[in-house]
Amino acid sequence: MKWRSGSKNSGGLFDLDLKLEHIANFEEKMTAPDFWDDNTKAQGIISELNAIKSVVEHYERLNTECEDLQTLIELADEESDDSLEAEVIGGIASLNEKVNGFELQLLLNQPYDKLNAILELHPGAGGTESQDWGQMLYRMYTRWAEKRGFKVEVLDYQDGDEAGIKSVTIAVKGYNAYGYLKAEKGVHRLVRISPFDSSGRRHTSFVSCDVVPEITEDIEVEIRTEDLKVDTYRASGAGGQHVNKTESAIRITHIPTGIVVACQQERSQIQNRERAMNMLRSKLYERKIEEQQKHLAEIRGEQSDIAWGSQIRSYVFHPYSMVKDHRTSVETGNVGAVMDGDLDAFIDGYLRSQIRHD
Repeated sequence: MKWRSGSKNSGGLFDLDLKLEHIANFEEKMTAPDFWDDNTKAQGIISELNAIKSVVEHYERLNTECEDLQTLIELADEESDDSLEAEVIGGIASLNEKVNGFELQLLLNQPYDKLNAILELHPGAGGTESQDWGQMLYRMYTRWAEKRGFKVEVLDYQDGDEAGIKSVTIAVKGYNAYGYLKAEKGVHRLVRISPFDSSGRRHTSFVSCDVVPEITEDIEVEIRTEDLKVDTYRASGAGGQHVNKTESAIRITHIPTGIVVACQQERSQIQNRERAMNMLRSKLYERKIEEQQKHLAEIRGEQSDIAWGSQIRSYVFHPYSMVKDHRTSVETGNVGAVMDGDLDAFIDGYLRSQIRHD
């Protein structure tokens, strides 16, 4: 299992020499006298270094397991032992599953895949029903992140009128968080018997999920002060002891684009403003990338429907149980597991589909 660039096995997804070169470069940066002058940047470098080391160690374990399995295959051929043959079959199945998981990590090779993610949920029309669906998705993504070992921060949380949420913005922090969660961007559709309908009728609800990489100040995005409208307000919902006591929450509107960001997580207005500016920077950068991709699609004569209602995934609770991704046809009947954060099959399918399209 030699996965070098351009090899038939990987399609160039893994280059061990390049990974080792990255490790050497990071370790050299850590020896600089001013390395700890910027603590946030230093911690980011350490986190990325550890993540790359983890990938290399994972590769080396799989390579060793592959070599051991090859030896076992040769031994089984020589001795014609049925018990060894069964062990080989089990070993191949186990290794194949592990390799598929490793390949999923390698698919996250775009420039901003490694960054933290900012995820927003916005219920569509439907009042309480859609707002409750938004709350369910918020729980689903939180559970998924926790299982992955990612840290979740609530940046803005607006309670629903009777139940659920009007909107929520969270930061999912961890290596490759954006790379994974970009698969979730789009409209999510729910079909169920509404618990809010006394007649027990079936309802369909929609929630829009937006995901962008968390772009920090070291990424150049031009934002003019005169293009900003800044409002302060009293925070609400999940937050901390400081919530509802002072007008520390910040809402920033970027007038030329109409983009609105809000943050109420931090304890001071200054901190919330800084965090909101990073969110705005991320959205403006994402908008720029989308415009470039749209222009390229027009040149190629392609069209992509990104309109509200073009759901990427349907969650059916009634009259049967099924979750199906309409982009990849990946589906499962275990709705409970999905709502508890079991999203890896859908994310895997999406990432692999993007490689095929490329």
